[in-house]
Amino acid sequence: MKKDIITIKDLDAGDILEILDLAKKVKQDRAAYSGRLRGKSIGLIFQKPSNRTRVSFEIGMEQLGGHAMYLGPGEIDMGVRESVKDVACVLSRYLDGIVARTKEHADMEELAGYATIPVINGLSDYAHPCQAMSDIFTVKEKLGTFKGVTLSYVGDGNNVLNSLMCAAAKVGLDMKIATPKGYEPAKDIVRLAKSFAKASGSKLELSNSPKKAAMDADIIYTDVWVSMGQEKEAEKRKKQFRDFQINGGLMKVTRGGCLIMHCLPAHRGEEITGSVIDSKDSIVYDQAENRMHVEKAVLLKLLK
Repeated sequence: MKKDIITIKDLDAGDILEILDLAKKVKQDRAAYSGRLRGKSIGLIFQKPSNRTRVSFEIGMEQLGGHAMYLGPGEIDMGVRESVKDVACVLSRYLDGIVARTKEHADMEELAGYATIPVINGLSDYAHPCQAMSDIFTVKEKLGTFKGVTLSYVGDGNNVLNSLMCAAAKVGLDMKIATPKGYEPAKDIVRLAKSFAKASGSKLELSNSPKKAAMDADIIYTDVWVSMGQEKEAEKRKKQFRDFQINGGLMKVTRGGCLIMHCLPAHRGEEITGSVIDSKDSIVYDQAENRMHVEKAVLLKLLK
């Protein structure tokens, strides 16, 4: 049977750790995996613009010896010009896998439901599993362990947080989360993450206090306040998120040497100050690089 990665729920802890272990090997010895996917092709079906997701998957697939074809928002217009079902069924005849970036998570699920080849979620409004796995890979790379480590997230309860919570909980990484009232992560995801945390023995704490979340953090993480598709809410969100900025004052309540993460793109001066994101403890570019290594591991796992 084909295997899809639509949300972190599609993977058990063993699957995630296997992907992280393979990503480490891929990163350490690129030449050893060159040509592993020769003759394989993937399609990148994107309804939203992309920097890291597109480049990391295209170059990653090329380094593995395969081919990636980008199909942007104006080329297929999936769900409008052509039904999701027809796109899935036709591309399944041409390709070995699909990486999709959709506006609606329902389109992602429908695409995977009809496709007979693996479908990888490159971002939806509900989940961003490849980002989350890259994030926890970076945590393990920098600190050597998940046990006893606290990752604090301050900001919007969005798709990135949904996936990050579940991935962290599955591997035993403690998380403390602070969001403004009314912007908490989805309740169904919180329930899921808490069940995963109970199984792994990790801790998951949610509040509306940035200082509470940042207290004694080993790593602090944030994302944009206004995601793609939320532009009409920009001014309202900026006011409501004003106290949730990662700045020098908030960094003072973290542990000494606290690392800084951001999935990018960053809106400097909004969710994070330039001095913090450019500080010696910032690992945002390592985090961005690791997207490619983890995605190569995902491609190897699903397509080989």
